[in-house]
Amino acid sequence: MDVNYEMAENWLIVKPSNLKAAKIQTSPWPGFPTDCQPLFTVLATQSRGVSLIHDWMYERRLLYIDELIKMGADITLCDPHRILVSGPTKLRGTKLFGPDIRAGVALVIAALCAKGKTEIDNVELIDRGYERIEERLKRLGAEIKRVKE
Repeated sequence: MDVNYEMAENWLIVKPSNLKAAKIQTSPWPGFPTDCQPLFTVLATQSRGVSLIHDWMYERRLLYIDELIKMGADITLCDPHRILVSGPTKLRGTKLFGPDIRAGVALVIAALCAKGKTEIDNVELIDRGYERIEERLKRLGAEIKRVKE
């Protein structure tokens, strides 16, 4: 996807680049991990061209795309395992529901890309995999806060 980065022992710097569409197919080790698929789907919304995301490993893994579509993402569900993501698209804030850990954190990343306010419900699932995520993202410069209802 033409992401420029610099990596050292304890840090990673991602540099702005001209993101390109890609074909991504999940597979067992050492292939592309299905757990990373939602994050790369968000990246595809910001990439130039049409990306094909194929996650054949799990049923219902792509159901979160409705939440990205509510944000303005141009995503076509081809079948239960494949989507086409056209980009780049400008995402906009809205009220979302995080269906699981992986999709939930992808929605957080999408919200950081979006214009406007985004509220994500069901964050206790995100907390299971990402301890104190809002504090860690704030240290990176994100404008994010946890609210109690």
